[in-house]
Amino acid sequence: MKKVKDLKKKAMDQELLNKIFTLKDEWTNLESIMSRSVEPSEEGQYELAISKAKYLYLIREAKIRNISAL
Repeated sequence: MKKVKDLKKKAMDQELLNKIFTLKDEWTNLESIMSRSVEPSEEGQYELAISKAKYLYLIREAKIRNISAL
């Protein structure tokens, strides 16, 4: 029973790490686009703030779970 629980935890931890990497890429891409924009739109700024907030939230969750990509 413990092995099943450990496998599920590892799978969830890996899924969390994958989501963190995906959100980081999304956030940095949006940030790059916004920094090159002559006049950034409100919607773009909103999307940038949302992606940053999601990323930071998942980073905190990874710290709580004691997960590291290294």
